[in-house]
This record gives sequence, structure tokens and C-alpha cells, in this order.
Amino acid sequence: MAENASSDGENLNYRIRREASGAWGWLRSNWREKRWVRWLGYAGGGFLAVFAAAWLLVARDLPSADKLLDYQPPLPTIVRGIDGQIVYSYARERRVQLRFVDFPKQLTDSFLAAEDKTFWTHGGVDYPGLIGAVIDYASKMGSGQRAKGGSTITQQVAKNILIGDEYSVTRKLKEMILARRIEATLTKQQILELYLNEIPLGRQSFGVQAAARAYFGKDVGDLNLQESAFLAILPKAPERYGRAKNADMAIARRNYVLDQMEKNGWASAEAVAQAKTQPLGIIGRRVETYDPSVGYFVEEVRRQLIDRYGEKAEKGPNGVYAGGLWVRTSVDPEMQKAAQDSLRAGLLRYHGGMGWRGPIEHLDIDGDRWQTELVTLNKTITYQDWRVGIVIDRQGASASIGFPDGKTGRLTGLPDALRAGDVIAAAPVGTDTYAVKTIPEVSGGMLVESPADGRIVAMQGGFDAGLASFNRATQALRQPGSTIKPFVYATGLDMGMTPATMVSDGTFCVYQGTAGQKCFRNFGGGGGGGTHTMRWGLEQSRNLMTVHIANDAGMENVTKTFQRVGIGKYQNYLSFALGAGDTTVIQMVNAYAALAANGVQYPASVIDYVQDRNGKVIFRADNRRCTTCNMAQWDGKPMPRFEPRGKQVLDPRTAYQVVHMLEGVVQRGTAVVLRDLKIPLFGKTGTTTGPTNVWFVGGSQKYVAGVYLGYDKPRSLGGYAQGGRIAAPIFKQFVQATRNRWSDLPFVAPEGVRMVRIDRTSGKRVFGVEPGSDPKAGVIWEAFKPDTEPARATRADELSKQRSALLAAIQRGRQARQQDARDAARSAESADFAEEQGGVY
Repeated sequence: MAENASSDGENLNYRIRREASGAWGWLRSNWREKRWVRWLGYAGGGFLAVFAAAWLLVARDLPSADKLLDYQPPLPTIVRGIDGQIVYSYARERRVQLRFVDFPKQLTDSFLAAEDKTFWTHGGVDYPGLIGAVIDYASKMGSGQRAKGGSTITQQVAKNILIGDEYSVTRKLKEMILARRIEATLTKQQILELYLNEIPLGRQSFGVQAAARAYFGKDVGDLNLQESAFLAILPKAPERYGRAKNADMAIARRNYVLDQMEKNGWASAEAVAQAKTQPLGIIGRRVETYDPSVGYFVEEVRRQLIDRYGEKAEKGPNGVYAGGLWVRTSVDPEMQKAAQDSLRAGLLRYHGGMGWRGPIEHLDIDGDRWQTELVTLNKTITYQDWRVGIVIDRQGASASIGFPDGKTGRLTGLPDALRAGDVIAAAPVGTDTYAVKTIPEVSGGMLVESPADGRIVAMQGGFDAGLASFNRATQALRQPGSTIKPFVYATGLDMGMTPATMVSDGTFCVYQGTAGQKCFRNFGGGGGGGTHTMRWGLEQSRNLMTVHIANDAGMENVTKTFQRVGIGKYQNYLSFALGAGDTTVIQMVNAYAALAANGVQYPASVIDYVQDRNGKVIFRADNRRCTTCNMAQWDGKPMPRFEPRGKQVLDPRTAYQVVHMLEGVVQRGTAVVLRDLKIPLFGKTGTTTGPTNVWFVGGSQKYVAGVYLGYDKPRSLGGYAQGGRIAAPIFKQFVQATRNRWSDLPFVAPEGVRMVRIDRTSGKRVFGVEPGSDPKAGVIWEAFKPDTEPARATRADELSKQRSALLAAIQRGRQARQQDARDAARSAESADFAEEQGGVY
């Protein structure tokens, strides 16, 4: 049996060699004798050579199909507020990534009917369809028309993701090669998932879910049959079929897809007939709508994300416009809306009857190109029914305006300076008639922070974020004026003073050599007089008392306090004790938050945490770790707790003493306008020299807010402008709008504070009298550190002290007159030190 098998094998080998020898002999003889054999041989060899060269040229640099296994499509970044609700997204393309199981079968069948009927059976290339595409390509050569694609869905995946959309035979060959490789790497379901998530479908939509929202305002699971069929026709020509003017063409193509679904058994005849009777039903283009009040806040979030992760995918996997980040922020929509409305109202109140202050921008318009130029400018406004438009022409008392959507109208209430090309705000007052509106030239910023954790809950950086992205709450450097004084007083308290310490309100001058004698002044240029308690000096914002405290405590200690609480780093000049240095609203609010939190300061933050597209947390504002929080089994020890996150920047007792004095600012001082809110509040007003800026910073132990008003290019706001008149009412409106968010509980004193009854004017200890509820009561509770409260004293002790004080005052007066005589001889004229140093009041 074995011998027979061996014999058969030998016979087979012999026959193969014999036949090959015969074929080779036939070819050699005919090659010499017959011309057609030689031509056929040359043609075959040439074809093989061309094929090999083309293969090397096309295939050698093709990307690997394995890249699709880990492919991450560009996805927008989603921003959520403090309550977890979506408040914004950073996107240049509409994209939503779904899994294959999320696509309704009706939708996948629609795309297969329109694009690739044999998808489930071919190996990446549909050869009959390819032959038809080749014939069509040959027939259209030189005509300028684009031939039909003939590409399978797999080839389209290769084109859209791996090699691009170049129109050439080379690209088609690359598609075919890659399609074969993709089919060997991915399952059919994975290929279809990639396709349906990535296919461009017009209206800046990539993928079927984004397109379903863009064209019908629905999710893919809610689409009916005709809507699914319409989406399936878009890959051929999305800009053509997606326009309302081409509805008849789109319906014809949609109905063809429906017929193909019926032919393939993917839809019943009755369902197809019903679907054909329906209109397209597509909605107009629309922009994702978000609460516009969050504009400045989300722009600050965007800046921080770009600084951390970059803008595009090329910068890393977590780019803001491609990384698909999920960002939880601290913005509180209710508080944000109130901050926007309050600041806007304050700006409009100040602007009052000042009249039109000029256009938003001016464009040199050229004929009918005004709409393009206006759209490119990208200016918007969301105040009431105002709109941003451009003055198309101005002829005497008449003018017309155009808007980004192409609509035009007549203008009324024309300012004399209005001219063609001015970009302005206008509001409708009738049919196709608009009135010119004035955007306040003065601007400002407002910010609200939670002292308990440093989270910023509201931020308004100007009148409207649609007009400019410059954020005056975080980016504008301004002089803080008297809002810096509480930290001068805090330094004095740390150096041994108390709220009842008597401080001189007298003239304070320094000698500057050849520059002569320079003197500080109180608000209004007054020289002051007498001595008063520290409390009174802070409540009434006395410049001279503040300078005396800074000088006695040591200006180097004062500037250290400023730096420690984050206001700024300044030189040891007394003018900085009055707010001559530059700082920002966010820095001032964060410093006051430390006061409200008994000296504990948290970094101001707008982002709580960031997750990548897979849900992994890649950033947290609170980066403390709890290594024992996830134990599999309790070990019997006390429950693990996080370490404190904040930094103790002030003595808690000092912080409370300052807050307690600042409550007096609200009850009877420069912020008395807030008293009728009838809730525990502390705060301080500020007005800088000029006056160029007006401020208020304050709040409660739950929220601290800061606000300033001023021109972007600083100039005088007018002699009547003061923080208590202009800035504090803005804060008041904000509290009134959010009254349910504020607590009626009083400030809680830390351990080590003693409350003692004193006379509010003299600072002396009082016995037998209880403090009254009247804000101007003579007896009040005052906060002291242990062993610093006023000592008990007899009547004889008081008389002796008064006698000594009187003699000392007489002596000081005599010395002062002598010194004045010497100074007058040295310099005939005394300059104002505060003004030269950029002083403030």
C-alpha cells in the first residue's frame, strides 16, 4: 500500500515536470515565430511591472489600520455648573460619540441602503460597484465633473479618518488597500460605528447624533423612518440636500433610499408609502443656546483649560476643542445672573443722562459687503431686546441699520456723531424701526466667592461678554483705595493695638529732602483732628488714622500682610497703606474671604475638577488625598478625615476683630446704604484719587463679593463719585436678588476672643449698661484678645489721666508751632504727598 502511494507521487512529479517542460518549449518556439505571443508577453510583463511600482508607491506609506482600534475622534469640551447642569460647551464641530448598540436598526439600514447595500458580505471593496465607478470616471474625464465614488462604507472610513478626501485615482487605490486591511482588523459593527460617528453631514455636524440634533432637534432614537432616510442621503452632498431651497431634490433622493429599503426587505411597503408622503421637516439652522450671563465665567474657564491642556488635539489628548473633557465648575447660575444684572444696572445708573458715547466699533464698509464684515466682527449683546448692527448709510436726519442675519431697518434718535460704518446697539421701536442705544462707556467688574472653600460662584467682567472678552474681574489692574485699609488695621492689631485703641487723626507729614515736606490728607482734603478709636477710624475711612497706624505698626509689616493675603507685593511706602498699588477684584475678594473665614484662605478657583473623555479625573482643585478612605474592611480606627486645605494667613482672632469693625462700616459708616438689608454683613468701600475707581468689598461668612467701577483708561468719574454711593448699591441689588441664599446667622467668633462692653466713642470699658439695638448706641460689644481689653479704672485714675493728657497736649502744641516755623523757613510751600504718590482716599 505504501509502495503504491510512493509510486503515485513519483508519477505526479514526473507529469508536472513533463508538462512544464512542454509549455516552456512551446513558449520558446512561438516567441520566435509568432509576433502576437511576444506582444502579449510584453503587455503582461509591463502590467506586472506597473502593478508592482504602483503598489510600492501607494501602499508603502499608508497608515496602519491598527490605529482605528484606539481611534479617538475630536470631541467638544462640556462645562457644567455647580449643580451639575450643562452651562456651556467649547466646540468648533458638532460631535456626539455613540456605541453601535445605540444606533437604531432603522437608521443603520437607511445608510446601508443609500451607501453600501452589500456591506455585511463584502471584504472591504465592492468590485461591481468599483467597475461602474471606473466607467463613470472614464466618461467624465476632461469634463470637470466629479465621478461617482463607488466607495464602500469601509473605504469611506479609511478616507474620513486615515487618508483624507483628495480627488484622485491614487487616493482611490489607497482606499481599497486600507479597506482590506480594516476589514481584517475590525469587526463589521466596529466599522459601522466609526462611520456613523464620523461621517460629515453638514451644519458643522459630524456623526448621525449631531446631525439628528442639527436638522430635526431630536436624538437618533426618536427619528422616524423618513427622517432616518433623509440623514442617509446627506453624505453625498450635505450642503445641497440640507438647504430648504433644494427640498424637492432632497425629497426625491430620500424617496429613492426608502425604495431601496423596501427592496432589500428592511422596511415594509406600507411604512415606505407613508414615509414618502411626509415633508422633509428639517428645522432652521440654530446655535446651541446657553445662558448668556455665564459668558465671562466660561471664558475664564477656557483660558485656564488652554493654559493647562492646549487648544487642539496636536497639543495633547486633552485639547479643549478636541479632547472631549467634562469640566465641573463652581458657577452658580442664579448668583451669576444676579451679578450680571446688578453690575449692568449700576453701570447704567452711573451713565445716566450722559448721552451717546460713540460706537462699539467702526468699520470701513464697501458696498454690499457690510453683512460679511459685521458677521466677521462677531459682536453680540444680550441685554433686553438690544441687537448689534452696523449703520449702512447716514443722510442728514435719516439712517439705516443692518444686522448679521441680513435684515435692515430705519434708525431713530440719531446722535449727531453717528456715521456710516458705526457698529452700534439698537432696539426695536416699531416695524423695521430701531432706536439707537448707548452702551455705558464706564465699565467694571464683580466677583462672588465662597469663603469656606475659595470657589467662585459668580463673575461678571463688564457690561456684556459678547462685546469683548476682557474680564475686569480677573484681568484689570486697579488701585483698591480704602478697601485695603482693613489689612492695615489687621497689622496694627497683630502689633498690640485693639479696636478701642485711641489713634491720632491729626496731620501726618514726612520730610523728603529737596522735595520738601509731603503731607497726607483725609477725604476731601481735610486735615482731621483729635484722637479716636481704631473702630471709628475704619468705619469712617479716615486716611490720617490709617497712616498713623501703618507708621506705628511698621510699613514693612503692613506690606507683608498685603502679600500674605494675596493682594500684591508692594514697596514699603505709606501711600500703599491707602491703596495706591494695583490689584484685581479677584485678589481683593480672596483676601476678604480670609477675613470671613477667621484667617483661613483658600485658593480662588473656578474649576472644581476635570475628567477626560473616559471619565478619569485629570485635575482637581482640591487635590488632598485620603489613602485610607477605600479600605475593604473597617480596621476599628476612627473614621479617616481630610487634612485642612486652607492656609492660615491671619491670626483668627485678628481676622474676627477686623470683621467685627467692618460690620460697623455697614451699620454706621461709609456703607450704611446696606444697613436696611437687615442681615449680618461686613464690608468696606473705596474711592481712589481722581476719583478714578469706586469699590465695595464685603459680605458674610457664606459669600464675599467685590465690585468696582471705572473707565478702562482711568480718568475722573466726577467729584460726587464714592464707593458708598455707586459701588455699594450694586452689591445691595445683588443681595436683594439672592436674598434666599444669605444667612441671618451672626458671625461666629473663634476661640480666644472676648466680647467686652465699651463706650463706642471713648473706647473705655462700661459697667452696668447693656448695648442697645440702635446702630448709633453709645455702648457696644467689642472684640478683644485675652488681656488686651480696657482695664477697670476708678474715677481718680480717670481724672489723673485726663490731667496728664491735657498737659501733654499743651506741650505737643507748643512743639508743633515751633516745628511749623522751622518748616516754613525751609520750604515756602507744602505739597500734597498723597497726590504725588498716587494716593487714595
